[in-house]
Amino acid sequence: MFRKSLSVPNFEKTETTALKIPVPIEKPRAMCYNYNVSVCARTIYVLKGHENMKLGIVGLPNVGKSTLFNAITNTKAEAANYPFCTIEPNVGVVAVPDERLDVLAEMYNPDKYTPAVIEFVDIAGLVKGASKGEGLGNKFLAHIREVDAILHVVRCFEDGNIVHVDGSVDPLRDIETINMELIFADMEAVDKRILRAEKEAKGDKKMLVEVALFKRVKEVLEGGNCARTMDLTEEEAALVSSANLLTMKPVIYVANMADSAFDLTSPQYLAVSEFAKKEHSEVLPICARMEEEISELEEEEKAMFLEDMGLSESGLARLIKKSYSLLGLISYLTAGPQEVRAWTIKRGTKAPQAAGKIHSDFERGFIRAEVVAFTDLTACGTYTAAKEKGLVRSEGKEYVMNDGDVVLFRFNV
Repeated sequence: MFRKSLSVPNFEKTETTALKIPVPIEKPRAMCYNYNVSVCARTIYVLKGHENMKLGIVGLPNVGKSTLFNAITNTKAEAANYPFCTIEPNVGVVAVPDERLDVLAEMYNPDKYTPAVIEFVDIAGLVKGASKGEGLGNKFLAHIREVDAILHVVRCFEDGNIVHVDGSVDPLRDIETINMELIFADMEAVDKRILRAEKEAKGDKKMLVEVALFKRVKEVLEGGNCARTMDLTEEEAALVSSANLLTMKPVIYVANMADSAFDLTSPQYLAVSEFAKKEHSEVLPICARMEEEISELEEEEKAMFLEDMGLSESGLARLIKKSYSLLGLISYLTAGPQEVRAWTIKRGTKAPQAAGKIHSDFERGFIRAEVVAFTDLTACGTYTAAKEKGLVRSEGKEYVMNDGDVVLFRFNV
Protein backbone atom coordinates (compact mmCIF):
# COMPACT_ATOMS: atom_id res chain seq x y z
CA MET A 1 0.00 0.00 0.00
CA PHE A 2 2.80 2.40 0.88
CA ARG A 3 6.11 2.56 -0.92
CA LYS A 4 8.04 4.46 1.72
CA SER A 5 8.18 4.71 5.48
CA LEU A 6 6.23 7.28 7.46
CA SER A 7 9.02 7.69 9.97
CA VAL A 8 10.81 10.95 9.27
CA PRO A 9 9.28 14.10 7.76
CA ASN A 10 11.54 14.26 4.71
CA PHE A 11 10.11 12.87 1.49
CA GLU A 12 10.24 12.64 -2.27
CA LYS A 13 7.31 13.61 -4.49
CA THR A 14 6.33 13.40 -8.12
CA GLU A 15 4.04 15.84 -9.89
CA THR A 16 0.73 14.55 -8.61
CA THR A 17 1.47 11.24 -7.10
CA ALA A 18 0.35 11.75 -3.90
CA LEU A 19 1.94 9.65 -1.35
CA LYS A 20 5.66 9.37 -1.65
CA ILE A 21 5.91 8.94 2.07
CA PRO A 22 9.04 9.96 4.01
CA VAL A 23 12.23 7.93 3.71
CA PRO A 24 14.15 7.48 6.98
CA ILE A 25 17.44 9.33 6.79
CA GLU A 26 18.67 8.43 10.24
CA LYS A 27 17.47 6.32 13.10
CA PRO A 28 15.56 8.40 15.64
CA ARG A 29 16.72 8.22 19.22
CA ALA A 30 14.67 6.25 21.68
CA MET A 31 13.14 8.55 24.23
CA CYS A 32 11.97 7.64 27.69
CA TYR A 33 13.38 10.07 30.13
CA ASN A 34 13.08 12.29 33.13
CA TYR A 35 14.74 15.59 33.83
CA ASN A 36 17.49 13.60 35.48
CA VAL A 37 17.92 10.24 33.76
CA SER A 38 15.47 7.36 33.50
CA VAL A 39 15.63 4.02 31.73
CA CYS A 40 12.79 2.77 29.58
CA ALA A 41 11.88 -0.89 29.41
CA ARG A 42 10.85 -0.72 25.78
CA THR A 43 12.05 1.44 22.92
CA ILE A 44 9.62 4.16 21.85
CA TYR A 45 10.45 6.32 18.87
CA VAL A 46 9.36 9.93 19.26
CA LEU A 47 9.82 12.13 16.22
CA LYS A 48 10.99 15.67 16.71
CA GLY A 49 8.20 18.12 15.95
CA HIS A 50 5.35 15.73 16.77
CA GLU A 51 3.41 16.68 19.88
CA ASN A 52 2.39 14.01 22.36
CA MET A 53 -0.50 14.09 24.76
CA LYS A 54 0.90 14.94 28.18
CA LEU A 55 -0.76 13.84 31.42
CA GLY A 56 0.42 15.23 34.75
CA ILE A 57 0.21 12.94 37.80
CA VAL A 58 -0.53 15.03 40.90
CA GLY A 59 -1.58 14.43 44.48
CA LEU A 60 -0.48 14.87 48.05
CA PRO A 61 2.81 13.27 49.13
CA ASN A 62 2.70 9.50 49.76
CA VAL A 63 -0.58 8.77 47.96
CA GLY A 64 1.06 6.51 45.36
CA LYS A 65 1.92 8.92 42.54
CA SER A 66 5.42 7.66 41.89
CA THR A 67 4.31 4.04 42.31
CA LEU A 68 1.67 4.64 39.63
CA PHE A 69 4.24 6.36 37.43
CA ASN A 70 6.58 3.39 37.83
CA ALA A 71 3.77 1.02 36.90
CA ILE A 72 2.65 2.76 33.74
CA THR A 73 6.11 3.68 32.45
CA ASN A 74 7.98 0.67 33.85
CA THR A 75 10.70 3.00 35.14
CA LYS A 76 11.89 3.50 38.69
CA ALA A 77 11.14 6.97 39.93
CA GLU A 78 12.09 7.22 43.59
CA ALA A 79 9.04 6.19 45.62
CA ALA A 80 9.92 6.97 49.21
CA ASN A 81 7.89 7.36 52.38
CA TYR A 82 8.47 11.08 52.86
CA PRO A 83 7.28 14.29 51.16
CA PHE A 84 8.99 15.68 48.05
CA CYS A 85 10.94 12.56 47.09
CA THR A 86 10.05 13.71 43.55
CA ILE A 87 11.45 17.21 43.17
CA GLU A 88 11.95 17.45 39.44
CA PRO A 89 9.11 15.84 37.48
CA ASN A 90 9.85 12.42 36.03
CA VAL A 91 8.68 12.21 32.43
CA GLY A 92 7.99 8.89 30.73
CA VAL A 93 6.94 8.28 27.13
CA VAL A 94 4.66 5.25 26.88
CA ALA A 95 3.27 3.38 23.87
CA VAL A 96 -0.51 3.43 23.60
CA PRO A 97 -1.74 -0.19 23.42
CA ASP A 98 -3.79 -0.67 20.25
CA GLU A 99 -4.84 -4.15 19.17
CA ARG A 100 -5.62 -2.84 15.68
CA LEU A 101 -1.93 -2.14 15.08
CA ASP A 102 -1.15 -5.72 16.06
CA VAL A 103 -3.61 -6.98 13.44
CA LEU A 104 -2.14 -4.70 10.77
CA ALA A 105 1.35 -5.86 11.70
CA GLU A 106 0.22 -9.44 11.08
CA MET A 107 -1.20 -8.43 7.69
CA TYR A 108 1.79 -6.42 6.44
CA ASN A 109 4.76 -7.77 8.41
CA PRO A 110 6.24 -4.24 8.39
CA ASP A 111 9.80 -3.16 9.05
CA LYS A 112 8.59 -0.75 11.71
CA TYR A 113 5.78 -0.81 14.25
CA THR A 114 5.03 2.68 15.58
CA PRO A 115 2.23 3.07 18.10
CA ALA A 116 0.85 6.38 19.28
CA VAL A 117 2.58 7.57 22.44
CA ILE A 118 1.55 9.42 25.55
CA GLU A 119 3.68 11.33 28.07
CA PHE A 120 3.20 10.88 31.79
CA VAL A 121 4.70 13.48 34.11
CA ASP A 122 5.16 12.61 37.79
CA ILE A 123 4.82 16.00 39.48
CA ALA A 124 6.00 16.29 43.08
CA GLY A 125 3.42 16.14 45.88
CA LEU A 126 1.56 19.36 46.57
CA VAL A 127 0.74 20.55 50.07
CA LYS A 128 -1.37 23.27 51.64
CA GLY A 129 0.09 26.65 50.78
CA ALA A 130 1.56 25.52 47.44
CA SER A 131 -0.06 28.51 45.70
CA LYS A 132 1.94 30.74 48.08
CA GLY A 133 5.16 28.87 47.48
CA GLU A 134 4.95 26.33 50.32
CA GLY A 135 6.77 23.05 49.66
CA LEU A 136 8.29 24.35 46.42
CA GLY A 137 4.69 24.85 45.31
CA ASN A 138 5.15 27.57 42.67
CA LYS A 139 7.56 25.37 40.75
CA PHE A 140 5.15 22.45 40.82
CA LEU A 141 2.17 24.55 39.75
CA ALA A 142 4.18 25.71 36.74
CA HIS A 143 4.70 22.06 35.74
CA ILE A 144 0.94 21.43 35.95
CA ARG A 145 0.27 24.31 33.54
CA GLU A 146 2.24 22.46 30.87
CA VAL A 147 0.09 19.30 30.78
CA ASP A 148 -3.05 18.56 28.76
CA ALA A 149 -4.90 16.78 31.55
CA ILE A 150 -4.42 15.93 35.21
CA LEU A 151 -4.34 12.51 36.82
CA HIS A 152 -5.19 13.31 40.43
CA VAL A 153 -4.12 10.35 42.57
CA VAL A 154 -6.22 10.00 45.72
CA ARG A 155 -5.33 7.62 48.53
CA CYS A 156 -8.18 5.23 49.29
CA PHE A 157 -6.31 2.72 51.44
CA GLU A 158 -5.20 2.43 55.05
CA ASP A 159 -1.57 1.55 55.82
CA GLY A 160 0.06 2.41 59.11
CA ASN A 161 3.51 2.03 57.54
CA ILE A 162 2.91 4.82 55.01
CA VAL A 163 2.68 8.25 56.56
CA HIS A 164 -0.17 10.54 55.47
CA VAL A 165 0.76 14.22 55.60
CA ASP A 166 -2.51 15.03 57.41
CA GLY A 167 -2.34 12.08 59.77
CA SER A 168 -5.37 10.19 58.43
CA VAL A 169 -6.91 8.94 55.19
CA ASP A 170 -9.75 11.11 53.89
CA PRO A 171 -10.07 11.18 50.07
CA LEU A 172 -12.44 14.17 49.86
CA ARG A 173 -10.27 16.25 52.20
CA ASP A 174 -7.23 15.40 50.07
CA ILE A 175 -9.04 16.34 46.87
CA GLU A 176 -10.11 19.65 48.41
CA THR A 177 -6.55 20.40 49.55
CA ILE A 178 -5.15 20.01 46.03
CA ASN A 179 -8.08 21.69 44.28
CA MET A 180 -7.98 24.71 46.58
CA GLU A 181 -4.31 25.28 45.84
CA LEU A 182 -5.08 25.19 42.12
CA ILE A 183 -8.06 27.49 42.68
CA PHE A 184 -5.94 30.02 44.60
CA ALA A 185 -3.39 30.04 41.78
CA ASP A 186 -6.16 30.53 39.21
CA MET A 187 -7.74 33.39 41.17
CA GLU A 188 -4.50 35.32 40.88
CA ALA A 189 -4.37 34.65 37.11
CA VAL A 190 -8.04 35.62 36.67
CA ASP A 191 -7.57 38.91 38.57
CA LYS A 192 -4.72 39.81 36.22
CA ARG A 193 -6.84 38.88 33.19
CA ILE A 194 -9.73 41.05 34.38
CA LEU A 195 -7.45 44.05 34.97
CA ARG A 196 -5.93 43.70 31.51
CA ALA A 197 -9.33 43.33 29.84
CA GLU A 198 -10.72 46.37 31.70
CA LYS A 199 -7.82 48.51 30.46
CA GLU A 200 -8.32 47.33 26.88
CA ALA A 201 -12.09 47.89 27.16
CA LYS A 202 -11.47 51.65 27.42
CA GLY A 203 -10.53 51.59 23.76
CA ASP A 204 -12.49 48.54 22.64
CA LYS A 205 -15.94 47.98 24.12
CA LYS A 206 -15.92 44.37 22.86
CA MET A 207 -13.51 43.59 25.68
CA LEU A 208 -16.34 44.18 28.16
CA VAL A 209 -17.61 40.71 27.21
CA GLU A 210 -14.31 39.24 28.36
CA VAL A 211 -14.42 41.26 31.58
CA ALA A 212 -17.90 39.92 32.37
CA LEU A 213 -16.93 36.34 31.57
CA PHE A 214 -13.84 36.32 33.76
CA LYS A 215 -15.77 37.94 36.62
CA ARG A 216 -18.12 34.93 36.38
CA VAL A 217 -15.10 32.64 36.53
CA LYS A 218 -13.83 34.52 39.59
CA GLU A 219 -17.17 34.03 41.38
CA VAL A 220 -17.01 30.29 40.74
CA LEU A 221 -13.45 30.09 42.04
CA GLU A 222 -14.29 32.17 45.13
CA GLY A 223 -17.04 29.66 45.84
CA GLY A 224 -14.39 26.94 46.10
CA ASN A 225 -15.27 25.35 42.77
CA CYS A 226 -13.06 24.54 39.81
CA ALA A 227 -13.51 26.49 36.57
CA ARG A 228 -14.25 23.23 34.68
CA THR A 229 -17.55 22.93 36.57
CA MET A 230 -18.95 25.99 34.75
CA ASP A 231 -21.60 25.71 32.06
CA LEU A 232 -20.00 27.55 29.15
CA THR A 233 -20.79 27.96 25.49
CA GLU A 234 -18.19 26.73 23.03
CA GLU A 235 -17.04 30.31 22.44
CA GLU A 236 -16.85 31.07 26.18
CA ALA A 237 -14.95 27.84 26.86
CA ALA A 238 -12.40 28.74 24.20
CA LEU A 239 -11.88 32.19 25.74
CA VAL A 240 -11.51 30.86 29.28
CA SER A 241 -9.15 28.13 28.04
CA SER A 242 -6.91 30.82 26.56
CA ALA A 243 -6.05 31.81 30.14
CA ASN A 244 -4.57 28.31 30.72
CA LEU A 245 -6.26 27.98 34.09
CA LEU A 246 -5.23 24.98 36.16
CA THR A 247 -8.81 24.20 37.19
CA MET A 248 -10.01 24.18 33.56
CA LYS A 249 -7.83 21.19 32.76
CA PRO A 250 -9.69 17.87 32.44
CA VAL A 251 -9.18 15.54 35.40
CA ILE A 252 -9.20 11.84 36.04
CA TYR A 253 -9.40 11.07 39.75
CA VAL A 254 -7.29 7.94 40.25
CA ALA A 255 -8.58 6.15 43.34
CA ASN A 256 -5.53 4.25 44.60
CA MET A 257 -6.76 1.22 46.52
CA ALA A 258 -5.08 -1.65 48.37
CA ASP A 259 -4.94 -4.99 46.55
CA SER A 260 -6.29 -6.65 49.69
CA ALA A 261 -9.27 -4.27 49.80
CA PHE A 262 -10.07 -3.52 46.16
CA ASP A 263 -13.74 -2.84 46.80
CA LEU A 264 -15.79 -0.59 44.52
CA THR A 265 -18.48 -0.38 47.18
CA SER A 266 -16.13 0.99 49.83
CA PRO A 267 -17.14 4.38 51.30
CA GLN A 268 -13.83 5.93 50.26
CA TYR A 269 -14.13 4.94 46.59
CA LEU A 270 -17.83 5.85 46.41
CA ALA A 271 -17.04 9.30 47.84
CA VAL A 272 -14.43 9.94 45.12
CA SER A 273 -16.74 8.58 42.42
CA GLU A 274 -19.62 10.80 43.50
CA PHE A 275 -17.37 13.87 43.66
CA ALA A 276 -16.02 13.21 40.16
CA LYS A 277 -19.56 12.79 38.82
CA LYS A 278 -20.65 16.17 40.20
CA GLU A 279 -17.59 17.80 38.63
CA HIS A 280 -18.12 16.07 35.25
CA SER A 281 -14.74 14.43 35.65
CA GLU A 282 -13.65 10.80 35.31
CA VAL A 283 -12.71 8.36 38.05
CA LEU A 284 -10.51 5.27 37.77
CA PRO A 285 -10.10 2.69 40.54
CA ILE A 286 -6.63 1.21 40.54
CA CYS A 287 -4.11 -0.53 42.77
CA ALA A 288 -0.85 1.21 41.93
CA ARG A 289 1.26 -1.33 43.81
CA MET A 290 -0.30 -4.26 41.95
CA GLU A 291 0.04 -2.46 38.62
CA GLU A 292 3.73 -1.91 39.38
CA GLU A 293 4.13 -5.65 39.97
CA ILE A 294 2.24 -6.47 36.75
CA SER A 295 4.46 -4.11 34.75
CA GLU A 296 7.55 -6.10 35.75
CA LEU A 297 6.19 -9.38 34.37
CA GLU A 298 6.89 -10.85 30.94
CA GLU A 299 3.99 -10.56 28.50
CA GLU A 300 2.90 -14.19 28.89
CA GLU A 301 3.06 -14.01 32.68
CA LYS A 302 1.22 -10.70 32.61
CA ALA A 303 -1.65 -12.22 30.61
CA MET A 304 -1.90 -15.16 33.02
CA PHE A 305 -1.83 -12.86 36.05
CA LEU A 306 -4.62 -10.66 34.67
CA GLU A 307 -6.70 -13.73 33.83
CA ASP A 308 -6.25 -15.08 37.37
CA MET A 309 -7.36 -11.71 38.74
CA GLY A 310 -10.41 -11.73 36.48
CA LEU A 311 -9.19 -8.67 34.58
CA SER A 312 -9.34 -8.30 30.80
CA GLU A 313 -6.78 -5.50 30.65
CA SER A 314 -4.22 -3.72 32.80
CA GLY A 315 -4.79 -0.48 34.65
CA LEU A 316 -2.54 1.24 32.09
CA ALA A 317 -4.86 0.27 29.24
CA ARG A 318 -7.89 1.49 31.17
CA LEU A 319 -6.09 4.71 32.08
CA ILE A 320 -5.21 5.48 28.46
CA LYS A 321 -8.77 4.80 27.30
CA LYS A 322 -10.10 7.14 29.99
CA SER A 323 -7.54 9.77 28.96
CA TYR A 324 -8.50 9.52 25.30
CA SER A 325 -12.17 9.83 26.17
CA LEU A 326 -11.55 12.78 28.47
CA LEU A 327 -9.55 14.71 25.86
CA GLY A 328 -11.75 13.74 22.91
CA LEU A 329 -8.94 11.94 21.09
CA ILE A 330 -9.04 9.23 18.43
CA SER A 331 -6.43 7.43 16.31
CA TYR A 332 -6.23 6.91 12.58
CA LEU A 333 -3.90 4.33 11.10
CA THR A 334 -1.44 4.08 8.24
CA ALA A 335 -0.17 0.71 7.09
CA GLY A 336 2.25 -0.79 4.60
CA PRO A 337 5.21 -3.16 4.32
CA GLN A 338 7.64 -0.61 5.74
CA GLU A 339 5.55 0.65 8.66
CA VAL A 340 2.27 0.39 10.50
CA ARG A 341 1.51 3.42 12.62
CA ALA A 342 -1.16 5.06 14.77
CA TRP A 343 -1.65 8.83 14.72
CA THR A 344 -3.50 10.68 17.48
CA ILE A 345 -5.92 13.45 16.51
CA LYS A 346 -8.82 15.31 18.09
CA ARG A 347 -12.28 13.91 17.39
CA GLY A 348 -13.83 16.05 14.65
CA THR A 349 -10.53 16.63 12.81
CA LYS A 350 -10.92 16.90 9.03
CA ALA A 351 -8.78 14.95 6.57
CA PRO A 352 -6.34 17.76 5.57
CA GLN A 353 -5.52 18.55 9.20
CA ALA A 354 -5.12 14.85 9.97
CA ALA A 355 -2.71 14.60 7.04
CA GLY A 356 -0.81 17.53 8.52
CA LYS A 357 0.05 15.36 11.53
CA ILE A 358 2.35 13.42 9.20
CA HIS A 359 3.88 16.49 7.54
CA SER A 360 2.73 20.06 6.92
CA ASP A 361 3.12 19.54 3.16
CA PHE A 362 0.50 16.80 3.30
CA GLU A 363 -2.00 19.37 4.57
CA ARG A 364 -0.83 22.20 2.32
CA GLY A 365 -1.01 20.12 -0.87
CA PHE A 366 -3.91 17.89 0.15
CA ILE A 367 -5.79 16.35 -2.80
CA ARG A 368 -7.83 13.56 -1.24
CA ALA A 369 -7.76 10.76 1.31
CA GLU A 370 -8.31 7.13 0.37
CA VAL A 371 -10.01 5.68 3.43
CA VAL A 372 -11.04 2.20 4.47
CA ALA A 373 -12.49 1.31 7.87
CA PHE A 374 -10.21 -0.96 9.90
CA THR A 375 -12.97 -3.56 10.27
CA ASP A 376 -13.58 -3.62 6.49
CA LEU A 377 -9.87 -3.94 5.73
CA THR A 378 -9.34 -6.81 8.13
CA ALA A 379 -12.52 -8.58 6.98
CA CYS A 380 -11.29 -8.46 3.36
CA GLY A 381 -7.77 -9.51 4.27
CA THR A 382 -5.95 -7.10 1.93
CA TYR A 383 -6.19 -3.51 0.78
CA THR A 384 -6.62 -4.67 -2.83
CA ALA A 385 -9.56 -6.91 -1.91
CA ALA A 386 -11.20 -4.07 0.03
CA LYS A 387 -10.77 -1.79 -2.98
CA GLU A 388 -12.28 -4.37 -5.35
CA LYS A 389 -15.34 -4.57 -3.10
CA GLY A 390 -15.74 -0.79 -3.18
CA LEU A 391 -14.91 -0.38 0.51
CA VAL A 392 -12.06 2.08 -0.08
CA ARG A 393 -13.58 5.54 -0.25
CA SER A 394 -12.14 8.68 -1.82
CA GLU A 395 -12.75 11.54 0.61
CA GLY A 396 -12.18 15.28 0.17
CA LYS A 397 -11.28 18.23 2.35
CA GLU A 398 -14.51 18.21 4.37
CA TYR A 399 -14.23 14.58 5.44
CA VAL A 400 -14.23 14.19 9.23
CA MET A 401 -11.89 11.42 10.33
CA ASN A 402 -13.20 8.44 12.28
CA ASP A 403 -11.42 6.38 14.89
CA GLY A 404 -9.78 3.40 13.19
CA ASP A 405 -9.72 4.84 9.67
CA VAL A 406 -6.88 3.31 7.65
CA VAL A 407 -5.76 6.09 5.34
CA LEU A 408 -3.68 6.79 2.26
CA PHE A 409 -3.28 10.55 1.70
CA ARG A 410 -2.86 12.00 -1.80
CA PHE A 411 -1.16 15.37 -2.03
CA ASN A 412 0.85 17.60 -4.33
CA VAL A 413 3.06 20.59 -3.56
